[in-house]
Amino acid sequence: MIWLVLGLYVLAFGAWFGAVVCVSFVVAPALFGGLPVESAGTAMALVFPGYYVLGYATGAVVVATAITLRRHTRPSGGAWLASAWIAGLGLLATLYAGLIVHPAAAALRPQLHQENVAPAVRAEFDSLHDRAVQLNGAVLIAQLILAGILAAQLRGAAVAPRRLSRFGSELLQ
Repeated sequence: MIWLVLGLYVLAFGAWFGAVVCVSFVVAPALFGGLPVESAGTAMALVFPGYYVLGYATGAVVVATAITLRRHTRPSGGAWLASAWIAGLGLLATLYAGLIVHPAAAALRPQLHQENVAPAVRAEFDSLHDRAVQLNGAVLIAQLILAGILAAQLRGAAVAPRRLSRFGSELLQ
């Protein structure tokens, strides 16, 4: 049963990490490099709601499965506890970006393309954009740390002596 939880952790983590990498390093650069800024911004505004919902869901699964893995790998479950905390911080950053920063920026977006856009509107939008980029970068850093922890855990499981669990049907680290 614990392998199912580990598999769910890996799938959720992979989807979350993949989404951040894809949007940050493929989608956004392609749109802003190939379209006028207004069109690229409009396209990204269409991508962000799904991007954030995917982040909320997969981040929550990563946190929940890391906590479950911690419970089933004691006393050596400290790495899973660290994973839960790090993923939780990444999830909080994603929630803040998606529920607070993105709606505020989206509300300002229509004003950016008017002829006489107020400098305060441009400055506020730029500040929100910078905050969103910083939050996304923080989530990416958290995910890179999570990838390292996961690799260490999987390597440890691959080389650790195996024994049957007290239930007799599952192998433990």
